[in-house]
Amino acid sequence: MNVQIRTQRFDADKKLIAHVNEKVEKLKTYHDAIVDVEVYLKIDNVVHQIKDKIAEIKVHIPKHTFFVKHESKHFEESFDLALKALINQIKHYKEKLQENH
Repeated sequence: MNVQIRTQRFDADKKLIAHVNEKVEKLKTYHDAIVDVEVYLKIDNVVHQIKDKIAEIKVHIPKHTFFVKHESKHFEESFDLALKALINQIKHYKEKLQENH
């Protein structure tokens, strides 16, 4: 499983990168055919006082791609909520496959 973490408009610290890597590794328990994972961490509304932290996660498996996006006031929260939604998508996808076979 290839993992890429990209940031936009800021440089992520080691703690944030470690948090993302640790959580992404757990995806293997939900689907064993994950080819790669792309994580995008962005800061929105740079012009305004309030800066929303956006986490986007894209997961590629053979013949399918999952994508989630979440934003909040903290990167860890945005990423964790996006990851939770992604895991739900993966579970739903696997249930659908099992129903069809």
